[in-house]
Amino acid sequence: MIYIEYSKLLNIRYIEISFGAFEMIDVKKLLEEIGIPGRDLYELPDSKKRFPDGAQWRIEISGVERVSVLKELIDESRKRDVPVHRLISVVMGATLLTKDELKSFAELASEAEMEVILTPGPRQIWDTGRQISTPEGALSGLRHRGADQLNYVLQDIFRAIEIGFRGFLVTDEGLLWVLNMLRKKKYIPSNTKFKVSIFAGHANPAGAKVLENLGADTFNPIGDLSLPALAAIRRATDIPLDLHIYLFDSFGGFVRFYEAPDMIRVTSPCYFKIEPGVSVSALYKPWVSSELLGNMAREKVKYAEIIMEIVDRNYPEAKLSNRGARDLAIPEP
Repeated sequence: MIYIEYSKLLNIRYIEISFGAFEMIDVKKLLEEIGIPGRDLYELPDSKKRFPDGAQWRIEISGVERVSVLKELIDESRKRDVPVHRLISVVMGATLLTKDELKSFAELASEAEMEVILTPGPRQIWDTGRQISTPEGALSGLRHRGADQLNYVLQDIFRAIEIGFRGFLVTDEGLLWVLNMLRKKKYIPSNTKFKVSIFAGHANPAGAKVLENLGADTFNPIGDLSLPALAAIRRATDIPLDLHIYLFDSFGGFVRFYEAPDMIRVTSPCYFKIEPGVSVSALYKPWVSSELLGNMAREKVKYAEIIMEIVDRNYPEAKLSNRGARDLAIPEP
């Protein structure tokens, strides 16, 4: 036992603390009491959760940076009969496209019935602060620095909303909270969706629950989580999980194609993210040629076809959404 003397002004002389009592606490049960699994789910239970159309999985392709790249992707998708449900677009920053370019992009995606998650800019690393560029500073993550940066990114989002976009990539939980509040107050259309990026760095069920409570409609956990860890996240939250099935060399360069059937079964509803390459900074820049990005878009559609083949062979009952599912954030130009 430990005895701590308190001020007589509080009319308390002693308080007794027993450390022994804390040793008996079952932390696993405490976590489960508040809706968080107390361990990763090594039994890999089937997820009973689904997209609104009843499907279990969808296909997401990143790095659709320009109108010309989108045209290549749409053409390849039709040739291979591969439904591409979501595009992570203009990762270099939507600021760098003119209104006419963005309008053409929105019109093309709308005609193809593809959801667009637009990346607003200016992005955090365009700010004057350079802590994020240092090895240790990078550990603090991507955040909008100061109220001015929140102002700028919101201006860019409203610009895109006026053009017709209804989906946006978010890396900062503070911005996510602001966007959700503005959506609740009807300053942002109610059918606008917010996707939390892998750069937010969330990796456990509690983090997933926080994002869901802040208004995230879908989120991307870090890319190297095990199936038991993903299963625990799925149990804690209802929003779709966006799972990298092919990821940049700079992130580890892994390919998880043959895990796809189990990933669907355990984490449904989920998007499979196809994003090969050297690094984000090597590809998603204004000076990278449209020809290179267009060729890569076609390759990504081919990889989606291969994943579909693997799933059909190993988990034939898995349901893939059709093109143009009604809950997608398809642009409204």
